[in-house]
This record gives sequence, structure tokens and C-alpha cells, in this order.
Amino acid sequence: MTLTSPARGDLHAVARRYAADPASWPVRPHFDPVDRWYSRLAVADDHEVWLLTWLPGQHTDLHDHGGSSGAFVVVSGTLTEEVVAGGRLRPASLRTGTGRRFGAHHVHRVANRDDEPAVSLHVYGPALRTMTRYRLDGGRLRVAEVETAGVSW
Repeated sequence: MTLTSPARGDLHAVARRYAADPASWPVRPHFDPVDRWYSRLAVADDHEVWLLTWLPGQHTDLHDHGGSSGAFVVVSGTLTEEVVAGGRLRPASLRTGTGRRFGAHHVHRVANRDDEPAVSLHVYGPALRTMTRYRLDGGRLRVAEVETAGVSW
């Protein structure tokens, strides 16, 4: 698949195009029993595309994307995204074919709470340079760690 710039910043459309064409992926999904597996599929001047797999129980910590906007699509399975609202985590279930866009300051946690494996496709623009991990303390987000591309992933 030829990587083109997203039309008017529509990273979700890029994610949907990649999700619809797994034959174009340079790698096949792999499931790691210890942690989520991920691989960068493509990179352009203004965005990058990642493939992630999730076995039941695998999840991220609360995190942002270091100022990058993004979108993701669930290719197969079901994922739960949690965002902080009113000092509490609010879950939303995302099934095969669904996804969401998010802005540069979005903080969330994603998990596979289902009994079946899941695969998702993520697009970030610009490419990820840092990610901040958070903990929820008394209804407030507190920085737990800042990770850097090339060092942490």
C-alpha cells in the first residue's frame, strides 16, 4: 500500500484503509503471551502507522501520545478504551470495524477485556516522539513516566 498524506488530517481514514487491506502489511500479526505485540507498518513525513495485537487481559497504562493526534481501528476482536471524565475512568467498548479519532492532548487506556484476541491499527500524526504515562490519584492525573521513541519502543 502506498502511504499518502491524510486528507485534511483524517488519520482515521488512513487507519481504515490499512485495516481493510491486511495483504499490504509488511508483517503479519503476532500474539505475545507476555505483553502486547506491536510493529510499525509505515511512516511518512506527517504520520506513522502501527499494528498492535492484544491477548485477553493485555492493556496499556493511562497514556498520551506526546502531542500527536491519532486514530485507531479495531481490525478484529473487541477493545475497551477508558478516558478520564469527572475524575473517574469511563469505558467504551469498540468492536471489529469500529474506531475513534483523538486529539493531541488525549489521555486514555486501552485493554482487551474480552475472551478472544484482538488486533488494532493505529495512526499518529506527527510520528510519536514521546509518550507520557499517568496514574489516576484522587481523581487527578499524575505523571508517572515519560517515554521516548528509540529508547522505550
